[in-house]
Amino acid sequence: MVKRDSHTGNARDWRDRSGSSVVLADTSETPQHYRCVGIGVGPANLSLASLMHSHPELTNLFLDENAGFEWHDGQQIPGASIQVSMLKDLVSLSEPTSEFSFLSYLYEVGRIYHFMNAQFDAVPRQEFRNYMEWASRKNQNIVFGRRVHLVEYQDRFVVRATGMTVTADNIVVGVGVQPWIPPQALAYLGERQFHVSEFLAKASAVGGLRVGIVGGGQSGAEAFLDLISRTRDESPRRVLWISRRPNYLPLDDSPFTNDYFSPSYSDYFASLDRSTRQALNARNVLTSDGISEATLRLIYQQIYTRRFIEGDSDLVALYPNRQVTAVSCAQAGAWNLELAHHDHDGVSENVELDVVIWATGFRPAPMSFLDPIASRLAREGEEYKVDDSFAVRWDGPAEHNIFLQNAVRGQRGLADPNLSLNAWRSQRILNRLRGIRTEHQLDSFIEWMSKPSNEEFEGGRR
Repeated sequence: MVKRDSHTGNARDWRDRSGSSVVLADTSETPQHYRCVGIGVGPANLSLASLMHSHPELTNLFLDENAGFEWHDGQQIPGASIQVSMLKDLVSLSEPTSEFSFLSYLYEVGRIYHFMNAQFDAVPRQEFRNYMEWASRKNQNIVFGRRVHLVEYQDRFVVRATGMTVTADNIVVGVGVQPWIPPQALAYLGERQFHVSEFLAKASAVGGLRVGIVGGGQSGAEAFLDLISRTRDESPRRVLWISRRPNYLPLDDSPFTNDYFSPSYSDYFASLDRSTRQALNARNVLTSDGISEATLRLIYQQIYTRRFIEGDSDLVALYPNRQVTAVSCAQAGAWNLELAHHDHDGVSENVELDVVIWATGFRPAPMSFLDPIASRLAREGEEYKVDDSFAVRWDGPAEHNIFLQNAVRGQRGLADPNLSLNAWRSQRILNRLRGIRTEHQLDSFIEWMSKPSNEEFEGGRR
C-alpha cells in the first residue's frame, strides 16, 4: 500500500523501460504545486536548494531516489582530499553569509577551532561529504527516497515520482554522473572487475593478488596509493597502473589556469563555436582531470619506501602511454588485458591480473524521465542545449523552464562538472527565477575576448 500525503493522489501502476512495475500517483486529486522542483540532490542541486532556502516566496521541492545523501560514497578512500578551495562550497561564492556555508557547518557542529588547528593543506573529502549531508538534512525542502520516473508538460510541468505527483512552473535537473567503463570490459564486471566507484566495497580483500588499475586521473592515483600503502598482510602481490596519458601528470592548479574556473571564462567559453570548444576541452583537460601534486609526491615516496627500504622490489609496475584494447578470461579465474603502446604501432603487450579496477571516469547520468517532452528540447550533439541561465532551449513558454546542472561540459567547459562554479551557476538559475541579476564581481585580469584591430586601448592602438 502506498502512503498518501499532501503530495500524492490515488496510486496507479506504471512500468519503466526495464519492465519493472513502480507505483506512481494519479492526478485525480490536485497535486501540490511548486515554483520549482529539483530532480536529483547531488552537490549541484544541493547548492541551489541551499540558496533558495532564504527565499520562501519561491516554493520549491527537491527529490532524490537515494535513501539519503550520497557523494562518491564507494570511493571515500582514507586520506583523500578535495582538489578545490573550501570557499568553493555550496553557497559561499554567491552568498558568503549563508547558513549553509562550510564555515557555518564547522561552527554548528562545534569543530571550527579544531579544523583551523589541523592546518589541512586541502579539505578531507569525507569531511566535505559530511558537510553536504549536513546541508541536505538542514533543508526541509529536500526529500529522499523518491525516484522521478516521468516529467510531462500540461500548461505546467507534471513530475511523477514513486508514490508521488507534484506540479511545477520550473524544473531543475541535477542527476549528476554515473561510472563509465570501456565496452570491452562490460561483460566481465563483478567482484574481481569493477569501477573505482566501488573501491571500498570490493578492494578490501586483495591481499596476495595481482591488481591492475586502469586510468591515470585522481581516482586511479588514490586507489593506487591506497593499495601500495597497505600492510604486508593486506598488500597485493603486485599493483599495476595503466594510463593512456604519456605519464602520470599533475593537475594544473596555477593562478592563471584557475581562471578557467571563473564565471567570466565560462561565459566566454559558451560564446565560442562548437569545434573550438571541443578543442579547448581536449587541450586543457589537465586543469580539471590531472592528479594533485601532493598525491603524486606521496605515491613516489611510497614506491621508494617499498622498493628500496622494505625490499619489496616487485610490488609496483607502472604502464603509462598505453591503451587497453581487449579484455579476456585467463586461467584460474584471472584476467588478460591486451595493451597497445602509443609510441609503438602494431606492438601489443599482455598482462595477467586477478583484479581489475577501472578508474575510467564518469559520464552524465541518463535523463530518461524527460522522454515525454524530449522532442521539444533543443540539442547540441549529445547534450541538451542551454542558454546563459542554464535553461534548456525549448518550444514551450518562456516563463516555464527546464534548467540543467552538471551536464553541459561541451557548452560550458571543463568547470561544468567541477565544484568550482556550483554556487555561481545556482545563483544564476535563482536569479532567473527571481527575474533579477546580482552578479557584481570584477572582470578577469585576462582579456579572453578578441578586440577589433581599430579599438583603442591604454597606451596605444591595436
